[in-house]
Amino acid sequence: MPGRLIVQTLFEIPVGLASGRHRHPGEEVGFLIHGTVAMEFDDRPTLTIHAGQPFLIPPGVVHNARNITADVTTMMLSTYFVDENEPLVTQCH
Repeated sequence: MPGRLIVQTLFEIPVGLASGRHRHPGEEVGFLIHGTVAMEFDDRPTLTIHAGQPFLIPPGVVHNARNITADVTTMMLSTYFVDENEPLVTQCH
């Protein structure tokens, strides 16, 4: 689509850490490769995602991916569909 980008990332979260609250200007479609993540949202219940499960986060939704696995770094593959003139990630405090 003109004006939109597809960006793919492999993101790791060490034991006991989180991505930090943030949002994206477009959809995030992801797949958890390794570990378990608690996907925390400001406006909806926390979603627990296990290895092998996909997830979808709508545009602009503030979220925080927290590694809740006791002994492994989580690994997720995320694909973003974003406006080429917007930053991929905006941190929220």
